Parts: sequence; C-alpha cells; structure tokens
Amino acid sequence: MNDLTLLASTTAIPSLNLWATLPRPIIGLAPMDGISNHPFRHIQKKYGNPAVVYTEFTSVEALCHGDWRWMRNFLYDESQRPIIAQIYGRTPKYFRQVAIMLCELGFDGIDINMGCPAKTVANGGCGAALIRTPDCAQAIIQATKEGVQDWCNGATTANCTRLLARFSTHVANRHAQLPAAYRQRRPIPISVKTRIGYDTPAVDDWIPRLLDAEPVAIGLHGRTLRQRYSGQADWDAIGHAAELARATPTLILGNGDVTSRVDGENRAAAYGLDGVLIGRASYGNPFVFQRDPQPGTTGPDRPARMAFRDRLINIALDHARFFEQTFQAEPHYHFISMRKHLGWYIKDIADANHIRASLMLTNSSREVEALLQQ
Repeated sequence: MNDLTLLASTTAIPSLNLWATLPRPIIGLAPMDGISNHPFRHIQKKYGNPAVVYTEFTSVEALCHGDWRWMRNFLYDESQRPIIAQIYGRTPKYFRQVAIMLCELGFDGIDINMGCPAKTVANGGCGAALIRTPDCAQAIIQATKEGVQDWCNGATTANCTRLLARFSTHVANRHAQLPAAYRQRRPIPISVKTRIGYDTPAVDDWIPRLLDAEPVAIGLHGRTLRQRYSGQADWDAIGHAAELARATPTLILGNGDVTSRVDGENRAAAYGLDGVLIGRASYGNPFVFQRDPQPGTTGPDRPARMAFRDRLINIALDHARFFEQTFQAEPHYHFISMRKHLGWYIKDIADANHIRASLMLTNSSREVEALLQQ
C-alpha cells in the first residue's frame, strides 16, 4: 500500500450488511448537500424516524489536501443510527484512506456520491460525471472496499499519510468516545447514490457496471444530470434498474418526487424496489416518514390544525437551538443557513408571509423564540 504506513494483511473479511436488518420497504432520508447536516438529521430522526440517514457529501480530495472545514459534515449523534457517511471525488487512493477514517469514526456504512449534478462537482469528474467514466467508478468502489478491509486488518487514520495529524488526533478522540460495539473493528457496507444517466437515461449501460462492482445498495435518482431537479423523475427507469439487479445481492432504492411514506411504499411495491429515499418532501416536515398523517395536516378541524401548527413551531425552535448548540463555537459561525429551515416549517401556515420575512432576519435561537412566541 503506497499511501499507508501500515502494511495491512490481505486476509479477506466478509462484508457486514446493515441493510439486511432494515425493515422493508426501506424508507430513508436522502443525502442533500447544504441541507442534511447534523442538526437536520437529528430533528428528522427525533420526530420522523427514517430507517436510515446519510451525511451531506464530503470531498475526499479536500480531506486529503488538508481542508479541515469538511470534517463538520461527519458530526452525528447516536440517535441517528444507522447513519451512512457520503463521500465524493475522483481519486481512488483518496477514497481508500478516507474509508479508514470513516470506519474509525464509527459510521454504519459508506456511500459514494455518483449523482450530484452541480457544475462545480461534475466538471471536476466527480458526482454524476462518473456515469461517463465507469472504469473510474468501479475503481473507486474497489478502493473504498479496500479501505474498509485495511481498517479491519488494523489500520487507523494515523496510518493514512494523505491525512494530516490533526485529523488522526481528532478521529482517535472521537473513536474513544464511541459505544463499545462501534469501537470494534467491524466491516461496514459500501453503497452508491447515482442517477439514471448523464444526458439521457442510460440504465442498461450504467447500472450493470455498478452491479459488477457489487455495492450493497444503489440509491437511484430518476433524473439525468442534464435534468438536475427539473421535470418528473422517471420511475420506469428506476424500476428497470431493479429488474437488472434482481439476480444480484445489490438493493435498489428509488429517489425523486416521493411525497410521503405511503407514496414511497406504493412506489416500492409498484416498481419492485427494496425501498425509497425521501428528500425535498422532508423540508420542514419530519412527519413525512410516518405512515399515518399527523392530526391537523388534513381536514377542516381547526383545533387540530392549530395544535399541529404549534407543534411545528416548537420543532422549528428545537431545530434552531440544536443548530446553535452544534455550530456556535466555530470560528466563522453564522445563523444564516438555519433560516431556510425556519421558513420551511411555517410554509403551510396561513398568513405567515410576515412571520417568514422576519424569520429570514433572525440571528439566534433567542430571536426565533421571541418572534414565534408572538
């Protein structure tokens, strides 16, 4: 191993498949850049309890070049399990080293982003651009698996020469605080999040290449890179991918335009999927993961609607406080990125425009509390 100071054993270690323990169909929280940070996931698990959650995606190149800011994406608490760390990049040897670090941090799985359509990501050959370079995509999956095996054979972040000593010290300290079961050297599964194609749907070409690399699961967004988030997700293409995977052990989870748990369950049944991931429908609404609608979300019952409104307001305040508690010690802390979440919580409250406008000017949870108490 060129980039590790420890020469790990080549003994094969069987993969631990946490996915096999999840209820079917799996209804999970999709990874979303700029959204699914530690406070957001904490609130979603506390009030909605999705079966699995992912971190925001994190650049392996940035980590291996010493950019400490990306480490905030790997914050989580025990309430969020099972939690999967999502990473992206284009350099297989960096994936191998970061995989060791993620194992040491106690994550339940590693997901490789091969679906981000952002120009800043795809133009660098990462995210959805990997659909055009399947050989590189396969090499990345293999390198990540090797990193997990390195961990199981004794490697730690301190052995990763591409990661600065600051990283290994931080990771070792966090590892020491993990519950005993998560301090053990256990293999964790590798999954992929991708799209149905680059310019046009290419399920027949792209999905078999991923299946050859044997990820435990593939989360498949039903749009191409060119579509980004416009138009309708192509669930027929997702269903076709499930057909291609049926003879393999790889699970297929659909993603795109899922509006509720019941909608997700229906789509999983209709298209032969192992589950779905819910993204935008979770904004300001952790109850999207519950099977039964919350009292007050539908119908003419005004007291029930008012009670539901009050509950959402309390959750918004809980979210704001936890956000502040999590990040306020950072050198360049600001409250701005919390504001959009506050707007989502009250988006369905009648005559809330003036409240929303005021929330967009808040700079602390105390200001939010004072405003919402009105």
